[in-house]
Amino acid sequence: MSFKRMQRMLVRLLSVLVLVAILFCLGLYAYRTFFGYNYDNTLSGKDLAAGVKADEGITNIALFGLDTREGDTSSHSDCMMIVSVDNTRGKIKLISLMRDSLVSIDGYGEAKLNAAYFNGGPELAIKTINQTFDTDITEYVTVDFEQLVDIINQLGGIEIDVQTAEVAELNRVIRDYGIEQNKTFASVEGAGKQKLDGVQALCYGRIRKGGTGDDWSRVERQGIVISALFSSVQNRSAAELLGLMQTLLPYVTTSLSPTELAPLVVGALKNGVPTLEHTRVPLDGQWNYYGSSSEYILYDTDAAAETIHAYVYDDVFPGASKPSATSEGTDGASEPLGGVDFTEEPTDGPPSSTSQEQTADPASLAESGGSYDPATGDYQDSDGDYYRLDGSGNKVYYDQDAYRAKLNQ
Repeated sequence: MSFKRMQRMLVRLLSVLVLVAILFCLGLYAYRTFFGYNYDNTLSGKDLAAGVKADEGITNIALFGLDTREGDTSSHSDCMMIVSVDNTRGKIKLISLMRDSLVSIDGYGEAKLNAAYFNGGPELAIKTINQTFDTDITEYVTVDFEQLVDIINQLGGIEIDVQTAEVAELNRVIRDYGIEQNKTFASVEGAGKQKLDGVQALCYGRIRKGGTGDDWSRVERQGIVISALFSSVQNRSAAELLGLMQTLLPYVTTSLSPTELAPLVVGALKNGVPTLEHTRVPLDGQWNYYGSSSEYILYDTDAAAETIHAYVYDDVFPGASKPSATSEGTDGASEPLGGVDFTEEPTDGPPSSTSQEQTADPASLAESGGSYDPATGDYQDSDGDYYRLDGSGNKVYYDQDAYRAKLNQ
């Protein structure tokens, strides 16, 4: 073999090695740039009690919104949703699960649904959802509410139609959040459609007191916030969306690997930007309050499972008798909660015949994440607000500023 021929072969070999090295570096850069999120692979091989996947074109994922406070070692999943990515119909369906639903949790007996995440993280939470509603979930996404502030600010805020009855309670929550953070945040000046910044939107999704509809309306507001987030990105260019992915993904934790996430995103966008729909279970008229202080939501979980399956796989919107259709004039998102009037408190079913007498230990009546003070006989909820229980076991909230001032005397 001549020297020149050997030289040419070496040059070709080196060229191939350099090309491989460049491709490897580009791949590593792309991975870190576009998939630089918190990846959790601990669910691999775990028993999640997932049912058989009923439709290859539909992927169901658990979404957990965490309200982690300073000093917490475990988090309550205050927002729990099934996100159904339906590539067949070009939809993303959000199904809110009420956190106070009374369910059976493996190893813990009957408890509130959100206690599953508190006691066993996403693994136990997914397993509980699958066992309760016969779903096929194997993946999850979590976002801490604190991170939601940064996400919304990165988007430049989101547009929300704030109702008159919400303004006072929203500003109280913003003020209390500022006290927690030792900062001052801008309040909302009045009702109407307006752009909310990260803190304002976070607090909007938290309010549930002061005559604003309790947890039922809070679940709807969470859906409104997600719909507003979706609307803020759906008309952006591909380049803008890639930039947003690079910015926003580090704020989430998920069990979806880059090789799973990429085709999921591509599949969801293959026919254009999907429409977004939102509902919740249980449906109105199909539940009762239950427990010594009505702390649980009791309903037929088998019937709820049938509702979820019909919606996810047959596209029958809960409460409808035919496949769902996207409402007009909502920028691609359906009416929150299927058109339930969010100014009215949802209706439960007939009064429960299994209501318990208030003979339980008072401390056991504190809500998940809350506490009981035997010295005063008062309670503190998971948001840090104080209340007492009346003769029927209903929560009666104090003027928080006056109560805290009294405690500090």
